[in-house]
Amino acid sequence: MTDLLPGQRSPAVRALETPGIPPQNGRFRGSEHADAAHEVSGTRVASTKDTSAAYFVRGSRVNGMLAATAEKQTPPVAPGKPAEKAPAKKREWAPRIWEGCDFFAWMKLLFRNRFAVHWSCIPIALCITYISFWHTIGRFLQEAMYGRRIRKTVIKHPPLFIIGHWRTGTTLLHEFLSQDERHAYPTTYECLAPNHFVISEPVLSKLFWFLVPAQRPMDNMKAGFDRPQEEEFALCMLGQPSPYLTVAFPNRPPQCQEFYDLENVSAPALRSWKKTFKELLQQITFRKPETRLVLKSPPHTCRIKTLKDLFPGALFVHIVRDPYVVYPSTVNLWKTLYRTHGLQKPTNAGLEEQVLSTFTHMYDRLEATRNLVEPSRLYELRYEDLVRDPVNELRRLYEHLNLGGFDDYLPRLEKYLSTIKGYETNRYQLTPEQRQLITRRWGKVIERYGYGAAAGAAG
Repeated sequence: MTDLLPGQRSPAVRALETPGIPPQNGRFRGSEHADAAHEVSGTRVASTKDTSAAYFVRGSRVNGMLAATAEKQTPPVAPGKPAEKAPAKKREWAPRIWEGCDFFAWMKLLFRNRFAVHWSCIPIALCITYISFWHTIGRFLQEAMYGRRIRKTVIKHPPLFIIGHWRTGTTLLHEFLSQDERHAYPTTYECLAPNHFVISEPVLSKLFWFLVPAQRPMDNMKAGFDRPQEEEFALCMLGQPSPYLTVAFPNRPPQCQEFYDLENVSAPALRSWKKTFKELLQQITFRKPETRLVLKSPPHTCRIKTLKDLFPGALFVHIVRDPYVVYPSTVNLWKTLYRTHGLQKPTNAGLEEQVLSTFTHMYDRLEATRNLVEPSRLYELRYEDLVRDPVNELRRLYEHLNLGGFDDYLPRLEKYLSTIKGYETNRYQLTPEQRQLITRRWGKVIERYGYGAAAGAAG
């Protein structure tokens, strides 16, 4: 779920360069902090009026393809609200993601939340109930036709897991890596219809294409049944506990928080989760047996131990982004998901604290388990570097993980880059008090990944 999204081109584009801020721990090879506008500074904002700040790709044939819009000077606003209001776009209708649940998963979700559906969402709940019967029938049909063959499918290549907090560029990186023909990935259709996509996707994804909006509700990222998606949603549709279930009932206490890291769940629950997750990946591999799976789900950042147990040779790519940008963007993300996919009218009570504490927990678990991964199987990069020079950043990633074939992949990557020039990110401002709060709560992570100097300069 990234902020670098296809949007309307700005009237003018100018190159705005900021002196590099070297990482303080030396983790990022060839890194240079390129967040020219320092997107959410409460005290320093790039004054570019009607111009954009372009991150130019140096030393490649796609020079200038990625651009980010610099922020106009506006009064500070609350977290989760863009500092500069973009022209209102018509909200596209889209079904609730829970319409992908089979009957048993749907009933489990309702019972867990005591059927606390807001009265205005009762028609939606009835619709989900009806559709869930068809998903259940589809599951039984797929099991009868392909179940045995799917369970015998061998995942030949260790998966590559993209890890990182929400809004750090994981989706952008997922899109980039999915351009390699040797890679496979869960599509949006597969994640929303995991019970039967092997038999249904060739037909239903084309027949019901109109059910997916052209862009994601929280930003301008292109959406579609064929786009890469988080497999965490598929686990929800299959009835597995997940923190994402909070989206359905946002006014109830946060759900299944122990399933972020899977460290304190019961042995039967862990076995069930592993079995379901592996079978999901076997279904995807069944259709593309010679490819390497590229998977992206922010909760996986906490699950390195479990993922290593399942796939000892797994590869990991960790992407990080300026926490002062991540905070308001994450708050906005959850508010948007609660509003568009919730079955209650969200109050958003306690949301900011939930974002703050989850971020800390995620990076604590990452630091506690990173030593389980051999250095040659873990690569880290910054979002700012990726958008400034995607070709060379990805070249370094391929070399470090020994993926090979970069020269064959490059033309497809450059073709994709040519389709996203003019991207604009959402922009936010923080009050000095909010910046101080983030610095106090996330200070260790800010310093660890080299953002402390930028924070100090902005404050």
